[in-house]
Amino acid sequence: MAALALPPLGRIAVSASTLAAAVLFSRYLGNLSEGGRDLMLSALFGLVFGIFLQRSRFCFYCVSRDFLERRDARGLLGILAALAVGIAGYTLVFGAFLAVPSSGRLPPQAHIGPVSWVLAAGAFAFGIGMALSGSCISAHLYRLGEGAVVSLFALLGALFGFALGFASWNRLYLSAVQEAPVIWLPHHLGYAGSLALQLALLALAATGLWLRHEARSPDAAPEKTGAGPWERRWPAYAGGLLIGFLGVLSYFRLGPLGVTAELGSIARTAADTTGWLPQRLEGLDSFAGCATTIKQTLWSNNGVFIIALIAGSLSAAVSSGDYRLKLPRLPEIGRSLFGGMLMGWGAMVALGCTVGTLLSGIMAGAASGWIFALVLFGGLWLGWKIRRKLQW
Repeated sequence: MAALALPPLGRIAVSASTLAAAVLFSRYLGNLSEGGRDLMLSALFGLVFGIFLQRSRFCFYCVSRDFLERRDARGLLGILAALAVGIAGYTLVFGAFLAVPSSGRLPPQAHIGPVSWVLAAGAFAFGIGMALSGSCISAHLYRLGEGAVVSLFALLGALFGFALGFASWNRLYLSAVQEAPVIWLPHHLGYAGSLALQLALLALAATGLWLRHEARSPDAAPEKTGAGPWERRWPAYAGGLLIGFLGVLSYFRLGPLGVTAELGSIARTAADTTGWLPQRLEGLDSFAGCATTIKQTLWSNNGVFIIALIAGSLSAAVSSGDYRLKLPRLPEIGRSLFGGMLMGWGAMVALGCTVGTLLSGIMAGAASGWIFALVLFGGLWLGWKIRRKLQW
C-alpha cells in the first residue's frame, strides 16, 4: 500500500484541479448539439454523487458488515434515511407526472420491474458477489477515486457477468419474466397509502436496527488525529439525506439514479461484436430503469455520470487525505473478479443493482425494489459468512 504524500496545499491543488477538469468536461458536453444539456447535467449529478458517496462511506456491503460484525447500525440507518427522503420526494414528483395512479399506467422512466424468481436469483447472486468482492458496484466506482486498484478487477468481472446475463436472458425471460407481474404500490394503495406503508416499514426497520445498535466507534474507523471538519467522514444520516434528495432531483430532471446502464451497454456491445449475444434479447428493451443498449455514440448520460462520479470521489478523497493507492494481491484479484461476475450477472437479470433496483426502485414504490433488498441481504450474509469461514 502506498499513500499519496502531499502537503495540505498540494491536496487542495489536486482536488481543485480535478473539480475544475470535471466542470470543464461538463461544459464541453453541454455544447454538444445532440442531448448536450442532459449530458452536462448527468456529469454534474455524477460529480456530486461521487462526493456524497466518498465522504459518507455510502457502501451497502461496508455498512452491512459494520452491523454484522460490530452491531454498528449507523450506516444502515443512513441508507434508510436516503430511502425515506426519496420515497417522499418521488411521491410528490409522481403527483405532477401522473395525478391519478390508475392501473395500467406507470410513471415515466421509473425503476419499476417485474417480480419473479429471476429477480430474487439476481439479487441473491449480487449480494454474494458484493460480499466476496468487498463492495457493491457503486462503491467500487467511488473506491477507484480513493485509489483502490482492486476495484478495477471487480468492475471487469462485472462486465463478464453482464455478458453471461445476456446469454441466459432469453431462457429466463420466456420461463418467468415474461408473465411476471409488475407491482407498483400506488396502483393498489394510492399515493397516500403507498407513502404511509413504505415509511412505516422504514420506521420499523430503523427501530429494530437501533435497538440492536451497540457500536461505540465512529462510522469509518478511527478518527484522524487533528482532523478538521472536512477530513472527518460525514455522519451516515447526512450522506443518506443528501443522496435521497439527489435521487429525487435526478429523477425529476433526467431519470432515476443508477450505475449499471453504461457497464451493461459496454458488455452488450462487446458481446454483440464477438457474436456472444443472441440475435434477439426478448423483451429486454421494454423495461425502464438501468436499460442497456448497443452503443452507437461515445457519450451517454449514464457513462458521463460514472466518469464524473469517479472524479468527484477522487477530489473528495485527495482533499480529505483519504486517498491511498492500494495495490491488490493475487487472491484479492481472484475474489474481486469472481465477485464482480456474480454482481454483473445479478444486476443484468434483476435489471439493476443496489442504486438502480434497490434505491431508485424503493423510492418509486416498486415491489421489485423491496424484494431485491430483502433477498440481497440474504446473499450478502452468506457471502460474509464465506469470507469469515475462509478468513478472507
